[in-house]
Formats: sequence, structure tokens, C-alpha cells
Amino acid sequence: MIPAGPVVLRPLAPADAEAIVRACADPEIVRFLPLIPVPYTLDDALQYLEHTRQEWQGGGAPFAIADAGTGEWLGNMGLMARPRGMTEIGYLVAPWARGRGVATAAAAALTRWGFGHGVKRVELFAGVENLASQRVALAAGFHREGVRRGAEEQRDGTRRDLVAFARLPGDSGERVRPLLPGLPGGSLTDGMVRLRPLTAADTADYLALRNLPDVVRYSVPSETATFEEVEERCRTAGANWLAGTGAELVILDAETGAFAGDIQLSGVIPLLGQAMTGYSVLPEFRGRGFAARAVDLLVGWAFEHTSLARIIAGTSPGNIASHRVLERAGFTREALLHGLLPGPGGTRLDDLQWYRLRGDARN
Repeated sequence: MIPAGPVVLRPLAPADAEAIVRACADPEIVRFLPLIPVPYTLDDALQYLEHTRQEWQGGGAPFAIADAGTGEWLGNMGLMARPRGMTEIGYLVAPWARGRGVATAAAAALTRWGFGHGVKRVELFAGVENLASQRVALAAGFHREGVRRGAEEQRDGTRRDLVAFARLPGDSGERVRPLLPGLPGGSLTDGMVRLRPLTAADTADYLALRNLPDVVRYSVPSETATFEEVEERCRTAGANWLAGTGAELVILDAETGAFAGDIQLSGVIPLLGQAMTGYSVLPEFRGRGFAARAVDLLVGWAFEHTSLARIIAGTSPGNIASHRVLERAGFTREALLHGLLPGPGGTRLDDLQWYRLRGDARN
């Protein structure tokens, strides 16, 4: 038995079977664990328990995650031997046990236990849309190493990307804190606009916005976007946020909840404490201050909750409407960079750059 704060890792038992069946009916488990049979029956659970006994003989180490006080089954977690001396950690947590730090505590404890038994490297893989599992990995001291494209087959025969994390015995094991934390309460609002993270559910709205002629004109590159490009961008936005490479958000009408546009932080350079912002708004929401409000909300959050100290923006010299947005959001003109951006037909376009610093008084 391995103690893990509010839980313990103990051997699986036949008495766990019924709870396993209930948990494996959960849509999130079905979604992110494609090898789970659907529907999941008591026979499936009993076969799984028999399989875990065989895993121990093959170098694996499967456990039940159980309540430290009652012994109640809350999930499964195990170490599995992989080629080249690697070890993988995998788990599932029952829906009634989520939100309590169960997976994080168990993953950290089991990884330490593995290192104590000679394991040299522990890998953890999470679906690119499985943000909860990615947060567990970071909280348990795992470092993000990249994305394995098409690494997992789905129920429908398609393949899904997996985000790869790993821990080594010499790592501190301390929580890895993302450069870009989540939004307080999940969104930002000033009463007129609301910003929330971009998700796969926004694909249709984002595609329509991205292909408006004036949005295409001022995009880099200035080309229309395909459904596949937009779907991937929306689907991977959350994972990219956790990776610290950028934050993509949608702009909503705070009163109606209607999709009004998009805004992002991109080009993050941690060493410089710098990032870039960009934005687009649907025609029906222009002239109402939505873009300036969205920029001010996002930049204010960045300066308060991240280490970023300088936010920049680039505009076409002729995009007067965008200049006014940035001025209202407290940005200052900095420089005109000649021929910086690629344009249509092999041309080069000038870029008028703006900046706002932490501590700048808002205009």
C-alpha cells in the first residue's frame, strides 16, 4: 500500500468491480480511453481485474486509488513497462472523485514509488483535448515534452494526438506552473464583453470570422482558412495555453453570450517577458468598443497574473480602425518596420508596431 495524502494506492480487489463498472459509463472516460469497452459490463471489470494480476508478472504495477479513510475505490492507476527501459503511468478517476486532487496526489506518490524501485523514467500521455489530465501531469511534477501526432487510435478508426510528459528521478517533483495560468473563474468580463478560452465548439463561428474579406486582408498570411486548419486550431487551443505558447480566446457579448470575435496572446518569449496580441471582431459588433475592451481585459489579466511585462501588437499602416482600438487600450506607437510581413504574390508589407508595458497608465 502506498500512502498519497487523501488517498492510498492499494491492490485491486474483486469488491471494486461494481464501482469500476459505474465509473466506466462516464462519457469522459469513454471519450479519452478508447480501449474501454462500450457498454462496460461487470464481466469486463472482472476480466480487467484478472488482467491486472497478470500485469504484475510482466513488470507492471497496477493499483486501485482508494479513499485513505474508508478504502472506497476511487480510480485505477498503474505503471507499465515500455520499450527501451521506459515506464508509462496511466490512470482513470471516477467522476464522483474528481476535483479533489486525487489523481495528482496518486500520480506523484506512485512515481516516487517507481523511482524507489529502480524506474529510470516515467512517461505520461494525455489526449490533446484532455486538459484535465494535462493539468494533473503538471501538478504531479511532470514536464511537457511535446506532441506525438496521431499516436492513439480512436473508436472510429481515426487517430488522435497525444501530449507527452515525463519525469526523471533527478527532477524536483514540484508542481510545474504554466507560464499562462487559467482565467479567474474561467472568463474575464467588464460587463459589456466577456472573454473565455477558445474551444472546439467554436469552430464554425471562428471559421466564418476568419474568412471575412477584411479579416483575411489583415491576417498573416493573408489567405482564407480551411475547415481543417480552423478545427485543429480550436481543438488544440487549450493544450497550447497550458504549454505557455499562447492564449486564444473568444470575445462574447456579455449580455447575450453571442460570439463577437476572437483575441489572442501569441509569440510568447518568456526570457523577454513579451507577447503579442491580435484580434478580430464581427461586423455587427464593430463601432461599439468591443475590440478595445477585449484588448484591455486581456492585457490587464496578463500583467496581473503572468510574468509578462511587455505586450506588443502589429497593424497595417492603413488599418486606422485597429490603430484606434490600440490607442483606446493604452498602447503607444513604437516603430514602422518596412517589408516585415509576407504579402500576396510574393510582396512584402510594412508593419506598424505598438506596445504597452506593465505599469503604463491607460490612455
